[in-house]
Amino acid sequence: MWIEKYRPQGLDDLLSHQEIIATLRTLISNNRLPHLLFCGPPGTGKTSTILACAKEMYGSSFKSMVLELNASDDRGIGVVRDQIKSFASTKRIFSSGVKLIVLDEADAMTTAAQMALRRVVEKYAANTRFCIICNYVNKIIPALQSRCTKFRFGPLPADDVRKRVLEIAAFESVSISSDGLEALLILGKGDMRRILNVLQSTHLASSGARGGEITADAVYSNTGAPHPGDVKAAWGWLLERTFPDSSAKLRTLMQDKGLALGDIITELFPLVSTSSLSKNAKMYMFESLSDIEYRMATGSLEKLNMAALIGCCKFASAMNAGSFSL
Repeated sequence: MWIEKYRPQGLDDLLSHQEIIATLRTLISNNRLPHLLFCGPPGTGKTSTILACAKEMYGSSFKSMVLELNASDDRGIGVVRDQIKSFASTKRIFSSGVKLIVLDEADAMTTAAQMALRRVVEKYAANTRFCIICNYVNKIIPALQSRCTKFRFGPLPADDVRKRVLEIAAFESVSISSDGLEALLILGKGDMRRILNVLQSTHLASSGARGGEITADAVYSNTGAPHPGDVKAAWGWLLERTFPDSSAKLRTLMQDKGLALGDIITELFPLVSTSSLSKNAKMYMFESLSDIEYRMATGSLEKLNMAALIGCCKFASAMNAGSFSL
């Protein structure tokens, strides 16, 4: 897997977040590393950052000084009382410095486990440091947040991701077109893990076709995501065609491309934002699309939601022309 093969091994290999890296490097060099709380979207380098810090701190003693747990699997209070407490309370005879416990996906931990963990964090602070990693910081109890120094990891900048993808593509002898690279960046949305997974799977699927070059069509086809051209065409049908014609064309597009209505609705939001519709029509569209998406999430029929989508687009088009108003 390329996500593991090209995982950063040191702080110098990390992508972006230079201010966070500089702060951590200073704390490590001064032996003043506090308890840490890393939060942010997936694939932005949280786990890679703390593992790179640990390898710089411990070197060859990494395995004996670091306990890494995925809290989505080990998330009960029993893990805190047994595995975490046992590791935190013991000292290594032949190793110096504090030990490190990494709790990945800690927002999946139960409230009881987090309540038990806050006391462990305080009690064994003399010889153990904790790094709590989560996607949603609001799911970490305030008492645990206050005991940690918080670092927020944002989505990776497109320029940094583009440079790293080209480096990996060159190393793996992968041919990627410019539109294919942009498609990866659009679908990845700053998530390096997702981008590398899509890159590797598309490369394997494209081997032998078009000389193995990764194009935008290959990326969208491999991921099952709607192609921007198809979404723009659907948006034109919804606004300009008659109700039966819009319904037939949209149904044909979904069948031929294997798309779900939810995928199309998600991609319609940016098109509505940049469209020439009036402000009132845009507000009506946003409200209608959110209602349709909610109803789909609760299990309503796709046929009814498709009819509702076409209807709201027709109504927004009429509002834009001044035929109707709210």
